[in-house]
Amino acid sequence: MAKMKKGILGAISGKIGPVIGGIWKGIPYLRQLPKKKTKKTKSPAQIESRQKLRFMNELLVPFHPYVSIGFMHHAEHRTEISAAFSENYHKAVIGSYPNYMVAYHEFVISKGNLPMVEDVTMELQAPDVLKLNWSKNDIKNTSFDDQVMLVIYCPELHKTDGFSGGVKRTEKQCTFKFNPGMAGKRLEVYVSISSLNRKKIGNSKYLGSIQ
Repeated sequence: MAKMKKGILGAISGKIGPVIGGIWKGIPYLRQLPKKKTKKTKSPAQIESRQKLRFMNELLVPFHPYVSIGFMHHAEHRTEISAAFSENYHKAVIGSYPNYMVAYHEFVISKGNLPMVEDVTMELQAPDVLKLNWSKNDIKNTSFDDQVMLVIYCPELHKTDGFSGGVKRTEKQCTFKFNPGMAGKRLEVYVSISSLNRKKIGNSKYLGSIQ
C-alpha cells in the first residue's frame, strides 16, 4: 500500500484505473484493487487461525465502549478496538479450536501509565448491586478528580455493564446497580482509571469473578 504525504492535487479519493485512493485516520493512501480470489481448500492451521480471530473479535464486542476509552492513546494509525485486540489476542485466548476459552485474569480493558487506585475490593451487596472500596491514594502524578471506570461482564449473556466516569479517585468507594438480568450469573469484574480530560489512562485491574 502506497501512502501520499503530499500530492500535486492533494489526496486522491476513489477509483483510478487499477488503484483506489482514500484517507484513513488522516493518512492519504493508494492501494491496488483487490484481485478476484479463487476458492481454495483451507488447511487446519488456517481454519484455527481464522476461528481464533473470530473468537477474539466477538469477545471484544460488548467491551467496545470501554476499550475505546482504555486504548485511546494506543490507537495511532489504527482503531482503539484494534489496539485492544492486539493486546489481548495472545494472552487472553487459551485452548485450541474449537474449544477456545478466555483467561479473564489476562484480559485488559485499558493500558497506560496513570497510577491505579490501590487495595481495591468488591462486595456484592444485593443480587444486582456491587460495591467497590479502595484505599486513599496520595500518589505522584495523580489527581483528586481522576475518574474510575468499572466494567462487569457476564459470559453467559455476553453482555457488559458499568460506567466510565462520575466517580472520583478520592471518593474511595462506589456502589453500582447493574443490569438485573445479570443478577445471579457468573460475572467478571474489571476496574480502571483515567484523568478527567482522559489525557492519561491507567492499566486496568481484574478484580475477580463473582459466582
